[in-house]
Amino acid sequence: MCCWRNLPDPACDRRHARAWRRLARGAGAMLPGVLVICAALPARADDLAEIQAIREEMRRLEAKVERLEAHHAHAPGNGMHASISHGVRQNQLSGGGATGVSSHPIDPHAVPDLRHLSIGGAAVSPDAQTAAEEANESVQDNDNQQQPQLNMDSSSPLSITQTGVDSLPPVFRIGGVSVRLGGFIDFSNIYRSKNLTSGPATSWGSFPYANSPNAHTGEYRPSAQLTRLSVLLQGTPTDHQVLSAYIETDFGGAAGTANSYQTNSYTPRIRQAYMTFSDTKWGFHVLAGQAWSLTTGYTQGLLSRHEQLPPVVDNNQIPGIVFTRVPQIRFIKDFGRKWWVGLSFEAPQVAFAESDGMLNDGTLEPGVGMRGGTDILYNNSGSGMLNPNAKYSMDVAPDIVLKGALDTRLAHYEVYGLARWFKSLAKTYGSNSIRERVSFAGGVGGDITVHAIPKFLQVTGNVLAGKGIGRYGPSMISDATFKPDGTPAPIPELIGSLGLIGHPTNNVLLYLYGGIETAGRRTYRGLDGMQYGYGVSDLDLESCNIEEITSSTCNAQTRTIADMTVGGWWHVLQGRYGAVMTGVQYTYVHKIAFSGNNGAGRSVDPTTGGNTIYVTFRYLPFQ
Repeated sequence: MCCWRNLPDPACDRRHARAWRRLARGAGAMLPGVLVICAALPARADDLAEIQAIREEMRRLEAKVERLEAHHAHAPGNGMHASISHGVRQNQLSGGGATGVSSHPIDPHAVPDLRHLSIGGAAVSPDAQTAAEEANESVQDNDNQQQPQLNMDSSSPLSITQTGVDSLPPVFRIGGVSVRLGGFIDFSNIYRSKNLTSGPATSWGSFPYANSPNAHTGEYRPSAQLTRLSVLLQGTPTDHQVLSAYIETDFGGAAGTANSYQTNSYTPRIRQAYMTFSDTKWGFHVLAGQAWSLTTGYTQGLLSRHEQLPPVVDNNQIPGIVFTRVPQIRFIKDFGRKWWVGLSFEAPQVAFAESDGMLNDGTLEPGVGMRGGTDILYNNSGSGMLNPNAKYSMDVAPDIVLKGALDTRLAHYEVYGLARWFKSLAKTYGSNSIRERVSFAGGVGGDITVHAIPKFLQVTGNVLAGKGIGRYGPSMISDATFKPDGTPAPIPELIGSLGLIGHPTNNVLLYLYGGIETAGRRTYRGLDGMQYGYGVSDLDLESCNIEEITSSTCNAQTRTIADMTVGGWWHVLQGRYGAVMTGVQYTYVHKIAFSGNNGAGRSVDPTTGGNTIYVTFRYLPFQ
């Protein structure tokens, strides 16, 4: 261009060339006007006042070009043509076409930059394209240049616990919506000292007692089911409003044809699928869809994809972590991004438990003072689009979570309350009518993350105490049992954990966790003098400790599950090809049952435990 030829030699470097390419793109169809301006430039092109005047003129021209293009794009039959022609002109002005003005040769082996792709709408703005080009050119200047490291400083690194999609640039745009892709390929080698016949999500409450032959052998189970993919779509109606849609899936589903014999045909499933609206001016945020429960801890604030999840491999977390991942609608208000208040209405489900002999063909054993048992109904098999092989509770209202949070320089604090309602249908002995029986349950909880040594060591902890809260722990202790009249009886429970997350180097993360889930008793005395409910103390548990080659019956009810977990991740490789990580994790779990007897008055205290080892490899192509 004439401008380049009139510049003194020191100004003809790559930086000035990029600046003038930005100027040319902004002019667009007004290219003759650009040339007139260029011709009128004085010899001292590095004069700051002249440069500022040129920039102001080009902003005016750019705005005019965008108005003309928008008008042309809305003309009948011209939408796609306008988008394509604009993209072609942008490509030519940046040296991508045969008639381009750039003197830089085109690399035939270069990978196309899909961030410039636009479908069905205006292309990426010139400023955004220039910023992307400058980033790409800085990499192309040195193909061996090390890319920025994945963020391993967090107590819950997104590259490990989620998909890290928020830190990635848009891959392309659909109209005014940016599209980001995230995820990883996962290959996990799993060894358990006791055979659970479980995939990469350990069923912590299922560790067998000595009566089961599976308690005397281990299992090795390699799996790629934790492979995860995500898509984040975002649009900005105004400069302070953001609309988002997020979809995340893995291969943790197991259809009726799934097996590990020949094809390992495990199916995709929804992990998360939700939409959000944020207004940063008013500090107001809304989420609707399937996401992590608001009871889950957060690293900062209360916004999605900032959950304080332990950096473990196991898809069922570890005992003591509070979480669910369910459909919900959530309202968040922040006050200066320091104080936060959230209210969430979440899909309910209840797991009921009964002791041996408590229910006979749907009839409860009568309690003291009753003439006969109560007929009850508390769940149904799924139909329609629900799983016909699963039982679904009869729910009254959503689970409600109200949470407050505070962010400071050294720590993040949370406190919340949880409200739940359980329902059953009951017909008492001698009655001709069916009645609904409803009970209230819930609890209070809190979370904390302390940056003990910033960027090197974090301490994190969580606790939830109440009744009927077993659903919120990975061990899946039951939520409730029944009173003799059929009313749900929520079980008192406590869930908690404490963790240390260390970062000895930029590419190594180490963690140590301890957790516990424990339940109390909820029983009644029957007409026969026996206890019924959860946590009864007069069960005959002698068979739980007798080793048999075929499983004998053990009716022990779980009182406590505790664990200790240690592990680490090594960020092996990083570059334009993505990132590679490997992790090792060891967990010891200990399960304790409520005491019973041997049928002759001697106390029996069944316990069991086991070891789990993960060796995992992950490729993150988008990181």
